[in-house]
Amino acid sequence: MTTRIAVATEPGYEVLVGAGVFEFARELAAPRDVLVRDSGLPEALGWLETSGAIALPPGEEAKDWESLGALLGALAHEALDRSTTLFVVGGGAALDLGGLAAALYLRGVEVVYCPTTLLAMVDASVGGKTAVNLPEGKNLVGVVRQPRAVFADTRFCASQSEAEFRSGLGEVLKCAVIGGERGLESLEHDAAALAKRDAAALERTIARCVRLKARIVERDPLERGARRVLNLGHTFAHAVERVAGFGRVPHGVAVAAGLGAALELARAAGVLRDATLPARVRRMAKRLGLPASIDALREEFSLALPPRKLLEAMRHDKKALAAQPRFVLPERAGKVLHGVACEPSLVERVLAPKRKRAPGTARPRRA
Repeated sequence: MTTRIAVATEPGYEVLVGAGVFEFARELAAPRDVLVRDSGLPEALGWLETSGAIALPPGEEAKDWESLGALLGALAHEALDRSTTLFVVGGGAALDLGGLAAALYLRGVEVVYCPTTLLAMVDASVGGKTAVNLPEGKNLVGVVRQPRAVFADTRFCASQSEAEFRSGLGEVLKCAVIGGERGLESLEHDAAALAKRDAAALERTIARCVRLKARIVERDPLERGARRVLNLGHTFAHAVERVAGFGRVPHGVAVAAGLGAALELARAAGVLRDATLPARVRRMAKRLGLPASIDALREEFSLALPPRKLLEAMRHDKKALAAQPRFVLPERAGKVLHGVACEPSLVERVLAPKRKRAPGTARPRRA
């Protein structure tokens, strides 16, 4: 079965979700088009073995100036023209980098996304955001440019590592909270099947997340307002990723912990209206094998994550105003506020470690 979702941006495009849709992308490619692939993908994918493919560094390390320059140089070396389409196959980092290169080369060529991770299917492939990181923060350089099409083949999820798959579940959990009661109930219903990577549950879940994101992006493609709700948990997550070192904590895992922190801050700031939501999200995070708080993430990755370092990293967040972080905080499921200013002292209290080490346990290494 294949689910087709129209994204009514300008230009508009379709997202195809299901087992086998990668073959549709292969059929769409013309001889002068270019395959840009994550070098960490298995060679058994057939199309990736073509001699014309450009390989990117695996994972988050691809999102830097050096990799962007190398990719643009490779496109120029091939003397590609504006009739070329880039087919980017990989995870979210590959899509972010490949999409930015497509937007910059010859002032813009078309790009088709073939996400190969659950995280990329529900996040990076939809909405047109592209970016690379700077030492000062994540995704600080990029443009918004919609793809020509997206092919989210659920078969790729079967070969993902447990860590990669779990990262995607963090974004799924975030979407469920934004999606309201119906979104949470659907995820609660599908959680067990998702953990087993059931094909039907994956297609339903990915399609649900894509529809939610498409509906929001259509109203606010350039993230001037309503689209910012999709950053729920991300102010905390991006700070964690920067302080820990990009690539050490998977993005979706950091988002899950950041969602827990956002709920805690919403309660402390008097924003939260549904007192049952934090416990409900914690239970769901546990079922999905995700950390439900910054403390749980500290423990899992043996990181100190000092509150002041995290707060300093937030000052470089792309949503900050005048170097002061702005937060996305939930009132209840389906009702999320954005651009919320909070006192630094309150944020530090939320970020402060709350678990005492048991006698004889090692102190987490500094980060």
